[in-house]
Amino acid sequence: MIAKQVPMKSVKKSDFAELVKYITNAQQKAERVGDVTVTNCQSDRPDAAIIEVINTQVQNTRAESDKTYHLIVSFRADEPDEATLKAIEARICEGLGYGDHQRVSAVHHDTDNLHIHIAINKIHPTRYSIHTPYNDHKTLGELCERLELDYGLERDNHQAQKRGAENRAADMERHAGVESLLGWIQRECLKEIQTAQSWADLHEVMRDNGLELRARGNGLIIADQSGTVVKASSVARELSKGKLEGRLGPFEASAEWTADQAAKPARQYEPRPVRTRVDTVELYARYKAEQQDIGASRSLAWAQARDRKNRLIEAAKRAGRLKRAAIKLLGDPGVSRKVLYALASKTLRDEIEKINKQYLRDRQVIHEKCQRQTWADWLRRKATDGDREALATLRARDAAQGLKGNTLAATGGQQAGQDHEARARQDSVTKTGTIIYRVGSSAVRDDGEKLKVSRGVTQDGLQAALRMAMERYGDRITVNGSAEFKEQVAGAAAIGNLALTFEDVVLERRRQALLSEANTGGRDRQEQQEELVDNGPRPDVSRAGVASPAVSATGKHIEKRDQGRSLHFDIKNNIRYTDHKSGAETSAGTCQGEGQSPALLKRGEEIPGLPTDEASAQRQKRVAVGDAVTVTQPGSTKTKGRSR
Repeated sequence: MIAKQVPMKSVKKSDFAELVKYITNAQQKAERVGDVTVTNCQSDRPDAAIIEVINTQVQNTRAESDKTYHLIVSFRADEPDEATLKAIEARICEGLGYGDHQRVSAVHHDTDNLHIHIAINKIHPTRYSIHTPYNDHKTLGELCERLELDYGLERDNHQAQKRGAENRAADMERHAGVESLLGWIQRECLKEIQTAQSWADLHEVMRDNGLELRARGNGLIIADQSGTVVKASSVARELSKGKLEGRLGPFEASAEWTADQAAKPARQYEPRPVRTRVDTVELYARYKAEQQDIGASRSLAWAQARDRKNRLIEAAKRAGRLKRAAIKLLGDPGVSRKVLYALASKTLRDEIEKINKQYLRDRQVIHEKCQRQTWADWLRRKATDGDREALATLRARDAAQGLKGNTLAATGGQQAGQDHEARARQDSVTKTGTIIYRVGSSAVRDDGEKLKVSRGVTQDGLQAALRMAMERYGDRITVNGSAEFKEQVAGAAAIGNLALTFEDVVLERRRQALLSEANTGGRDRQEQQEELVDNGPRPDVSRAGVASPAVSATGKHIEKRDQGRSLHFDIKNNIRYTDHKSGAETSAGTCQGEGQSPALLKRGEEIPGLPTDEASAQRQKRVAVGDAVTVTQPGSTKTKGRSR
């Protein structure tokens, strides 16, 4: 668990409304935003909370610092549940002194680690005083350590190992995926710099690496040929001015570089992707070419949008002139003509306003599409568009640790010619190359080696993950995780009648046992259905002693749902409709099976299944889910006072 404040570099750019819009914006992803919570506001709606917070911030006219506090709390995989998240969010805010302050928090699921964004109003809602926690990084570290113990979370190191520029350089390399100057010096030439025995030797080493050591203020800086600088003491503590002067004597400035020295260093720093196990030379060249063309592409797109707007406005004005000319030819002076002229003018104004609004929307779309991107963000966009090389590069990054916990995998690797991605709806791609697919209310993650149902474990989600695993690995599947997860997987495989085999012998026996129970239970249920007499509406039968397709489809649906309930899935109790229980019911839709569409009703916590003929099934499909339904004796349904 890691908690970190995100500071604003410019107070003028701080905006509580924009921050809340960002953290609650789904960005066209079903799997991005989870629970959104508003605390200490009159309304639970984020848009209303924004107005309330801004009105509170306006009451403080003396504070010149940032009035908004942006906090991110990140967790490891499979941590924690919804109730724990809310408790942790409340305790962290309380620990920072923001327990009574207005805030909006949003849970995000679209990255490799679940995290919470918290937008906090630093202005107290009643005193209107500003609160800025002192040494909040230390307070957050202590709070995280305490919460990890209290809630049994996996421990993280909360002691800062890097400071200032070194920490920012590490963040740049981790998030942007590009080497920083500071990191390059540490990896490529730090040992040479540390072994220099004189100022002249030190300056020579710097020149050989395209660097220059300069005095600035009371310290030293290292600059490259492009003008990028870092503090020498940030590269290593031994390079501080005090320690170097203690070892080499008083500081001696470097002599002016000759033309040859400036033009031909042995090596020099260039922003390049952080080294990985794959070759990124050609891909990075594509990235740089696209970034260089972005400005020209944006200008061209804006010009085209502007020309389109001007043409539409001119066309609207031309149509307006024609209308006025037609009104003039009517030859009907007086009030009628004035009214017609006014209507024509209003129509023209409305049309021009509509065109201008569309133009502004087009400009915004172009701006978002033609923004410069970091190397990692560009890779992610390309991977989302289906670029396999970009996806492989993301998965080769050091940050890619692979999926853990409840996963599906196989020892045989991916089969040739299989493409599970084409059959599932892709939601997003993370910066480590994990593809997130959406299956109903479940999310399936794919890191290239394993699959994981990461959120909303349902029977449909597990079956979808198993089918994806079969397409990728073949019919022998390895299941890793808790005993409960393995039981759910075995049940999902049995209910779906999937043609697979589990590597785990015990789990495979359990799957076969569940499959046998399902087959036996189906025969028993069929026999019971055939014996039912005068038990509510009864559809026609195809021949004596044999259940009709509608009855059979209803029975199989109930059987499947019962098996899911036995495996701890959150499924309501499905029963066959009878008229022994009175009470109002509502429509729960229909189910599909064997070409039939039995009606589903909702009676309290139960879902009765009603076998119907084809005509009744078609009428039932037009009834909205949740509408009140009354079943009449012939088997038809009645809703909203009309016979269905």
